[in-house]
Amino acid sequence: MRAKTRLIHGGIFGDETTGAVSTPIYQVSTYKQDAVGKFRGYEYSRTGNPTRHALEELIADVEYGHAGFAFSSGMAAISSVMMMFSSGDHIVLTDDVYGGTYRVMNKVLNRFGLEFTFVDTGDLAAVEAAVQENTKAIFIETPTNPLLKVTDIEAVAKFAKSKGLLTIVDNTFMTPYLQNPIKLGADIVLHSATKYIGGHSDVVAGLVVVNTPQLAEELHFVQNSVGAVLGPQDSWLLMRGLKTLGIRMEETNSNTLKIAQFLDQHEKVGLVIYPGLESHVGRELMQKQATGFGGMISFDVGSREKAGELIAKLKYFTLAESLGAVESLISVPAQMTHASIPVERRGELGIVDGLVRISVGIEDVEDLIEDLDNALQ
Repeated sequence: MRAKTRLIHGGIFGDETTGAVSTPIYQVSTYKQDAVGKFRGYEYSRTGNPTRHALEELIADVEYGHAGFAFSSGMAAISSVMMMFSSGDHIVLTDDVYGGTYRVMNKVLNRFGLEFTFVDTGDLAAVEAAVQENTKAIFIETPTNPLLKVTDIEAVAKFAKSKGLLTIVDNTFMTPYLQNPIKLGADIVLHSATKYIGGHSDVVAGLVVVNTPQLAEELHFVQNSVGAVLGPQDSWLLMRGLKTLGIRMEETNSNTLKIAQFLDQHEKVGLVIYPGLESHVGRELMQKQATGFGGMISFDVGSREKAGELIAKLKYFTLAESLGAVESLISVPAQMTHASIPVERRGELGIVDGLVRISVGIEDVEDLIEDLDNALQ
């Protein structure tokens, strides 16, 4: 099966009992048992739900993994994966990571004895130098949020395996349609499914895919124990979103490249960061490990004040947290998605006050370019 066909026909297609083409929403919490301990695949919806199971089978299929898991948010997914580790374990992470990931590692999970080191995972030597005796995994976000730095997944995974470490990849920005980390050697893939997989700004969810039965058993134990599971209604919305993911990402990818090229030539814009531009140092690597460059652009307008003026004059870019929706969104990372990162740390990374991040939607690209041009002028 090719990618767009897999998104529609992967996993569990429809409902064999009734012939329904769309998987039903099993809005149920508990299930009748035929005898004590004898049940028909499901006993309690925290442990398993037919609608959620259909989604989990689908995401495992499209990410080429062994098993999938659906959580109540992307952060619940990340936190649950981290709960597979023990006090005293050490994780190496991408430095320019999503602010929520940075916060949960440094403000919550560190209370339980987990240790973290943040490095530029695009620099394999830096990754190797950060590994300690108690290191258990390398956590990659690629491209990063919001500076769109690119990490060589295959190279990091090969190194990790040589040291007996797990490779975890946050694949939110690229989606399973454009990038498949497990095929490149990763062990665990994460998604904030709130973003491109849902695609319509109407669901909050997280997805995880693992590549071995052992990891599946460990993560299911955590999921069932902690209980941050996705409900059946939201599971159904994600399955619907996955069916159109391919055509949405193709349109988004096309729109974004044109907008990045426009911004790159605009006199009112400084640095433009997009992996599809010739100037991006990660462009060649992206072409090697992905089938597109994604829908995110970051660019510098010079100051917080100018960023505010730009946003106030836009018509088709909605000022909002999140990304990956059919509508185009805009944000200022230093004040929004990455405000939880200390100002000194933001400065070290290059998340300056004038940095603007846009998530390009599937509107007519000429309208989006005209909107940006008018606001910038």
